[in-house]
Amino acid sequence: MTFKSGVANVRVDAQVIQDGNVITDLTGRDFTVREEDRPQQIVYFGREKEPLSLLLLLDVSGSMRKHVEQVADVARQALRFLRPSDRVAVMVFARESHVRKEFTDDMNEVASEIRLAAADESVGTATNINDALLAAADYMQDKAGDAGRKALLVLTDNLGLNYKSPDEPVIASLHSSSAVMNAIVVGKGNRPSPLSKGRTLNSDFTPPDVFTISEQTGGEAVKADRAGEAFSRMIERIRTRYSIHYNMPDSGTPGYRQITVELTPSAKLRYPRAEVRARKGYRVGEAPVRKRPN
Repeated sequence: MTFKSGVANVRVDAQVIQDGNVITDLTGRDFTVREEDRPQQIVYFGREKEPLSLLLLLDVSGSMRKHVEQVADVARQALRFLRPSDRVAVMVFARESHVRKEFTDDMNEVASEIRLAAADESVGTATNINDALLAAADYMQDKAGDAGRKALLVLTDNLGLNYKSPDEPVIASLHSSSAVMNAIVVGKGNRPSPLSKGRTLNSDFTPPDVFTISEQTGGEAVKADRAGEAFSRMIERIRTRYSIHYNMPDSGTPGYRQITVELTPSAKLRYPRAEVRARKGYRVGEAPVRKRPN
């Protein structure tokens, strides 16, 4: 998050997982937060009270149509996990991206728009994932508002190449918008393998990696054979995350600040194998690079 004048709180969206299950009975006393390795006092803690602004980002390139249709088949039922105060928007992407449905609390309209999105051919056939994520972050920044939690859910096969659009500006822009990114990866898409020793890659072309971007923003990415089932599970998990706020430390130094969120020792005794997912940091006094260079 890049903070503006008058904004005093750092907002952290956290999820706690043990053995694949979401832990939902924790309180603010069960967490510790450190910024640049300095303890921070939690000034607000909540789980389901805050409204959620959720942007669905749907890859409609090539063979993705059947996967979007699977999501459409379960959308009405899955969106029932959301609360009346929540809002959802729908954006599609391939070579280009555009918003099909602005933020609304009418989940029937959202479900209908997902089905129509499956046949959207107006955005081309290539897959420019990072460009779409930058556009999604901009949309969240402009339209999601200041109140409540913000989340992005991407459905994609994680295939293709990003041209002059590396991950770092995407992560910075998502941090700036306070949005947690989550991803459902279908088809043949997997996490990119590290380069083998001695092998180089043209820095202008990078493989998509929604797995790493999700982790850096505090979200999760899942590999799924059935997009519809994964969509329902992910909507429920997004809605049951914790919201943690602390006062932004006063520092005149601009730049990146690292955040560490952990369970307290007593909470670790109750959940010894728990994993806390929360964003890794935010930026102060620096606007992230949001557009792809020419």
